[in-house]
Amino acid sequence: MLKESLFYAKILLFGEYGIIQDSMGLSIPYSDFRGSFKFDKGLKAENAKFSNTELNKFYSYLNDTKNNLNSHFNLKRLYADIKKGLYFDSSIPQGFGVGSSGALCAAIYDNYAVNKLNKQIDSSEDLLQLKSLLGQMESYFHGKSSGLDPLICYLNLPVLIKKDNQMGAVGLPMENTEGNGAIFLLNSGKPGKTSSMVNIFMEKLKNQGFRTIMKKQFVKYNDACIQAFLKGEVKSLFKNVKELSSILLENFSQMIPSNFHELWKEGIDSNSYYLKLCGSGGGGYILGFAPDIE
Repeated sequence: MLKESLFYAKILLFGEYGIIQDSMGLSIPYSDFRGSFKFDKGLKAENAKFSNTELNKFYSYLNDTKNNLNSHFNLKRLYADIKKGLYFDSSIPQGFGVGSSGALCAAIYDNYAVNKLNKQIDSSEDLLQLKSLLGQMESYFHGKSSGLDPLICYLNLPVLIKKDNQMGAVGLPMENTEGNGAIFLLNSGKPGKTSSMVNIFMEKLKNQGFRTIMKKQFVKYNDACIQAFLKGEVKSLFKNVKELSSILLENFSQMIPSNFHELWKEGIDSNSYYLKLCGSGGGGYILGFAPDIE
């Protein structure tokens, strides 16, 4: 039997690319988009048919002994369910940096993993183990995955990634409905491709100057943003987000859709909003921070 579980999208508020360079990261579930497993016997619906075909390809990847994943799952049951018309019914847009593949990996892990870890994970060691397994699964979609997205989608909790690969669930400051400031999503109008963006980043890392900027500036402001956000220190948050937004515009311009460069700069110059990447960039959503949302 399939569990009636919903898997939500996620937003990486801070830490895109920086996590690779030992900066902190903060990721939160995003319940506006979600996905769950369903059956469509004759695969009459177009979306069910497409998803079922993709699931079959993913099954082949999990079943390939080269990937060392087959022992972790009841693949016989997964295959039987795919034949019965299993599909992932999801409103999470693909290629928009909000965890569409993460939610699917989380759903497969939840329904088909053997020796599954429950969602109340106490030890950091178990978390890292699960993150690693989910990362191997998600590599099918992105070429290389940290496993963070599917982990957030599975736990449905905000997760703070600290330095030296330490991580744990974290409480978020209360939302203040009286306040003027807000975080918003901006739709770039086209999907991004994670694997090609990560390749650009890896190329850039070969440059000593870029590595210095990552280590000295990016990590500094990224981590300061997270600390200010978790403490609810609004002034400090916007000050550091502005610095981070400038660093991204200057050094990650290839990851920012070209028609947004001017808008990005306008926010920094006017101090009315600051933009940053949401996920790997290249399209999808852009994350915005505004001291006054009006």
